[in-house]
Amino acid sequence: MKYVILMGAPGAGKGTQARLLQEALNLPQVASGDLFRHNLKNQTELGRLAQSYMDKGELVPDDVTIAMIRERLSISDCVNGAILDGFPRTLSQAVALDALLAEFNGRICAVPFIRVETDVLVARLLKRAEIEGRADDNEETIQNRMTVYHRQTAPLIDYYREKGVLVEIDGDQPIEQVQQELLHAIECAAE
Repeated sequence: MKYVILMGAPGAGKGTQARLLQEALNLPQVASGDLFRHNLKNQTELGRLAQSYMDKGELVPDDVTIAMIRERLSISDCVNGAILDGFPRTLSQAVALDALLAEFNGRICAVPFIRVETDVLVARLLKRAEIEGRADDNEETIQNRMTVYHRQTAPLIDYYREKGVLVEIDGDQPIEQVQQELLHAIECAAE
């Protein structure tokens, strides 16, 4: 089983690219945000557990998030692997993911990192907020998200670079070009 971890800052186009990759590679997109929303909405045991932390204003612990990922990856559509979008976010989650994938006899074949300059990302997110009517996505909030992202993600970039699976992709080009570069990087890594 092969797994692709799609990395990039908010606004880099991970969701769009993950959906395109899903079609091209015939692998499901597993987005951590979608898993949280599904579990919370359906009041699953994991959803109720996550909600208990959120209600106290606390971060959901890694073991709960990992349990959601484990549950999702055990579904039959993931038998050949998956495209992970939004997970892992921290070094401890990356280490836990390695252990989980070993249980599934899977491996990370590529970690494409869609790189976009911060000022371009902020402009993209402000435009998206305007189009989608997201009043809470103002420049201050977006800048804070970028700071948190860079603080959490920098160790992941180094972690996957040392493993030899990180591939940097220029995300400041047309969607189709980014998709071609992603497909090429994944195909080369899978050989």
